[in-house]
Amino acid sequence: MDDSVLPEVKVTETSVFLQQAKARIATYAAHSKAAHTWKAYQADLRDFTAWCETYSAASLPAAPDTVAAYLTDLAQRCKVATIQRRLSAISQRYAAAGLESPTRSAIVRLTMQGIRRTHAPMQIVRKVRPAVTSIIYKLVDPLGTSLIDQRDRALILLGFAGAFRHSELAQLLFTDISETEDGLRVRLRHSKTDQEGEGFVKGIPYGHEHKTCPVRAWKAWKEAAGITDGLAFRSITRHSKLGVSLSDRAVAEIIKRRAKAAGLEYQEFSGHSLRAGLATAAAQAGVSERVIAKQTGHKSLPVLRGYIREGSLFTENAAAKVGL
Repeated sequence: MDDSVLPEVKVTETSVFLQQAKARIATYAAHSKAAHTWKAYQADLRDFTAWCETYSAASLPAAPDTVAAYLTDLAQRCKVATIQRRLSAISQRYAAAGLESPTRSAIVRLTMQGIRRTHAPMQIVRKVRPAVTSIIYKLVDPLGTSLIDQRDRALILLGFAGAFRHSELAQLLFTDISETEDGLRVRLRHSKTDQEGEGFVKGIPYGHEHKTCPVRAWKAWKEAAGITDGLAFRSITRHSKLGVSLSDRAVAEIIKRRAKAAGLEYQEFSGHSLRAGLATAAAQAGVSERVIAKQTGHKSLPVLRGYIREGSLFTENAAAKVGL
């Protein structure tokens, strides 16, 4: 990991204790953000440094005008979200170096505001298709009793009922899932919105129908696979041999593959479809925003409300209430 990005606490004393503490400080600082966040910041800083070298400008310290010019150039070729992340990376670098960040200057802030107002409305975000309840039925209906079918059924139903991200499904441990009389308790040790690593427990209730019950599907999969520890979901070879892990990309591919087998437009689906599907289906069923957020773990209500608006598009519709 690039130390130029990480926060650093300087220790001037030379005692053995403080030197040992310094190593621990560096470790904790490295865990202040998720590893993929640091990785993205490092790539962003390399881009900024290369840009500065191209135009013979200093990158550290960088003048506010230099940062503003960099943002202006990015606006011609990058999405607004990418530009914002690179600005955050620059800010983190200055915080790590104990320097006043040029990102706080008026010229940089105004430039970024202008970029958002000019370009954000033009950038249409490609939304994945939510796998609502009717689609979940189509995905799991053809599945049989083979090992791979039982894994995919459990993964799809658990992912939907728990509104899990595909990365969370890939990282679930066997010990994160415990059985109760009411269903399953699934503990997320880390998630995208849990940077502090406090953890989050989701309840997965029994389904009304045996074929689409996430609890029964999980029990059938773990027994068929003989899993007693390690990761909850594993890769499976074409000879039905069990692997030790399953990548988040593989989770997304499973959803696409099962959508294709069900005769759906599989290109419209992704690893996010299960999570989006639960939020949308719950909104269609009239579930409150508070209860949906409790299951999905959404920290951003505007994002969650996007699913609720989609789900209630026809159920909470003025034209549907006037007797046409």
